[in-house]
Order: sequence, then structure tokens, then C-alpha cells
Amino acid sequence: MKTNNQKYFYIVLIKALTGLGKFSRFFTKYEYTHIAVSFNDLYDDFISFSRKRHYSPFDAGFMHEHREHYAFGNNETFQVKVFRLKVSQEETGKIKEYLSEIEQDGNYIFNLYSMLTMPVFHGFRIYKAFNCMSFTSKLLTMTSEVKLTKPYYKYSIKDIDLLLKNHLYFEGELKKGKQEDAEYMKRGIVFSNIFYFLKLNMILIYRILFKRKKGNE
Repeated sequence: MKTNNQKYFYIVLIKALTGLGKFSRFFTKYEYTHIAVSFNDLYDDFISFSRKRHYSPFDAGFMHEHREHYAFGNNETFQVKVFRLKVSQEETGKIKEYLSEIEQDGNYIFNLYSMLTMPVFHGFRIYKAFNCMSFTSKLLTMTSEVKLTKPYYKYSIKDIDLLLKNHLYFEGELKKGKQEDAEYMKRGIVFSNIFYFLKLNMILIYRILFKRKKGNE
């Protein structure tokens, strides 16, 4: 008797409609500026490292994102490129356990420095810090469908696109969610962004100086 041990894991490249996304596309000439993972092709739960509110780019970390986070305001759709990987039940369990550990650990933060310097340094680790690229690549190391040929934190979105080219599942537009996330779209005061910016930089610098040997583990 056969058992259904086969599951799927989805890697989703997103054409972000934010100001930073448009700025990045202008200089890189590459369409996709954000990346997330999902466990189903309903695309109702995207897991990534990203901003926690639309207008607070420096208040960022582990996130469950939804369609309304990508298509906001007058935008009715957003562009995606989806790859589907076959994963065993054991691999699925391992990935979900790792995600649960990160979600419950309040010390994980956004690796802003690696993201900003990616074109120059091609990624570097900071203790308990990810961006959307390194986070996705780290999860890919837990699958047997693809093999990374360099450290996970050195993969850009375009690198992941090329790595997964044989696993393309869908490319096109998705419609926005039924209801906009009011909390996510709430505007904060100007000083809150300054606070988050300074806080993030202080923690990142401290970890670079004093936790270099630990990497992300």
C-alpha cells in the first residue's frame, strides 16, 4: 500500500510595488525585488523576512504576508514568479519546525546591511539576522530537490531565479486580497521610523562586532 509522502514547497518571487522596489528595478533592470515561501498554491500565506508595516521599512523581521500586503491602495494585482519543489514529509516537518523556532524567537532581526551591500560583497551573515534572500536560501538547504553551490547567504533573488529555473510552476499576476490590512497600512509618526532605523543599526553593529563567530545559527 502506497503512502502519500509527497508534498510541495513554493518559492515565490514578487514584483514589489513599494518605492524601494521601483528604485531597485530602475538600477538593476531586474523585475523581481522580493521573495517569500509558501506551502500551498492558494497563495494566501507568504512567509518571509520583510517590513512589518508598509510605511515602516526599518521595523522588519519574520513575517506572514498576504496578498493585500503586495497589492495595496489602487493596485488590484501584483506580478509573481512561482517555483514548486517536491519535498518529503520529513523535509516539510523540518522546514516547519525551523520556521516555528524563528517565529517564537524574538531575537531574529532584518539583515539590512547584507541586503544593501549585496552587489558589492555578495552577502554576509550576521547573528540571528536574515533578509528575504538569505532566509529563502536557508530554507532551500533543507530540501533535496536543489543543491546550492555557494553559501546560502550569498544568493540574490536573481540567483535563486536561475537556481530554480527547472522548477517553474507559474508566472503571472495575482489578485489582491479581499480586504486591505488596516494595521499593516497604518502610518506611524516620522519619529517612529527614525527610532526603528537607529535601533536596527545599533543591534546589527553590536552583533557584527561581538557575535561574529556564531553566524546565523
